[in-house]
Amino acid sequence: TCDGFFYRGKKVVVIGGGNTAVEEALYLTNHSPDVTLIHRRDSLRAEKILQDRLMAHPNVSVLWNKTVERFVAGEDGALTSLDLVDTQTGEKSDFLTEGAFVAIGHAPSTELFKGKLDMDSSGYLLVEPGTPKTKIPGVFACGDVMDHTYRQAVTAAGTGCMAALDAERYLAERDFEREKQALGA
Repeated sequence: TCDGFFYRGKKVVVIGGGNTAVEEALYLTNHSPDVTLIHRRDSLRAEKILQDRLMAHPNVSVLWNKTVERFVAGEDGALTSLDLVDTQTGEKSDFLTEGAFVAIGHAPSTELFKGKLDMDSSGYLLVEPGTPKTKIPGVFACGDVMDHTYRQAVTAAGTGCMAALDAERYLAERDFEREKQALGA
């Protein structure tokens, strides 16, 4: 939703039904007077307080039991509509929109580190608070594999920078220790 500003005043959709989708839909109401949440089921999985806020918002509507079959672009390449399919009847429909935000869940690609690095129950790598350091010296985690809260490009870049600086320091300290040993100090 960090791109929400680019859709100021435009009709947009959010695809999904969990906390992230509902939070994005609510956030987008700051930029768009017409936000539609499209969900494949007949009820949301988001927390009740978020559902209540969504349903009470005058700029948000919900399309239940729908999936997106195709994103349709105009001649200029910009999104103009979605081809939808009703999950219960199979009926197809066209929905006009100028922007689409997909929020159908997140799963960090951390399978490779299972049993090697500490993870939370969702598979995100655990780091020392405020740093990209894992429990293994010289191993750093950054970006969406350790950030289950913000998941934004700017925060991923920030933690990437932190990890690079910490890795550089770690390697410099090891080089210094090797030089010290070589000199017999």
